[in-house]
Amino acid sequence: MNRAMDELRRIVMRAEDKWTDTGLPRVAMVRAEACANQVYQPMLHLVLQGSKTLSIGDQVLQYRPGSYFVVPVDVPATGEIYPDGPDQPYLAISLTLNPCVIATLLTDQGNVREQSLAKRFAALPASDELIDAWLRMMRLLDRPDEAAVLAPMIEREILFRVLQGPLGGMLREIARPDGRLQQIRRATQWIGEHYTKPFRVEPLAAMCDMSVAAFYRHFKIITGMTPIQYQKRLRLIRARWLLLFDPRDAASIAFTMGYESASQFSREYARLFGMPPMRDAARFR
Repeated sequence: MNRAMDELRRIVMRAEDKWTDTGLPRVAMVRAEACANQVYQPMLHLVLQGSKTLSIGDQVLQYRPGSYFVVPVDVPATGEIYPDGPDQPYLAISLTLNPCVIATLLTDQGNVREQSLAKRFAALPASDELIDAWLRMMRLLDRPDEAAVLAPMIEREILFRVLQGPLGGMLREIARPDGRLQQIRRATQWIGEHYTKPFRVEPLAAMCDMSVAAFYRHFKIITGMTPIQYQKRLRLIRARWLLLFDPRDAASIAFTMGYESASQFSREYARLFGMPPMRDAARFR
């Protein structure tokens, strides 16, 4: 396992300081030394080097080398990355989850262990078999003539290994077109497209074919947040990106994000990121 992890790290050191497309379907890699604030899409992640903490709703989770986790729906998360040392940045690889690919594996998977809904986003140690499958996938970066045939087969093997483990139940939910997870995903996608606008929960609950009480309960279980908290986290994460990369003042960004009050934006920003918007932006610049 150590030898396989070492080889995976050498391959992923080619990545940029952001999620980098590998040319393999749905596979990305990252080499990072800064924060981990982003909207995570439904993905399987494997941490190779360094560690990171993620705050998802009221959960604070830690991910260490050799651990993997599953993100079942689009989730806005904040966090920090901790390199292992000089010239040892945080390294990770991910596989965007395709419900159709997962569904094709489920016909003969009748005895997959279910995971408690309360333990979503938990990190688990990757088995030797899962790491070996990932290594064979990443070796295809240097064998593009083989990738078209082998990458889909290895993707299925990676998903098969996860289906056999404690997170298998979560993959099963992702593959169910009529399940609660897919219903809530419709709501998170809608909020993601309209996050700068106020909204009422009742139409979202109707969109998901749920009562308001059931919608609140399932939304919180699946995302770790209430719908309003989800929208607020989206606004603040995207506001931070604008502060860092768009030369505008905090008040202008606050109104762009849908805030009616610049002071409210500043308070909520400081509560999430530890300091007011302009001080935070200056720190990174």
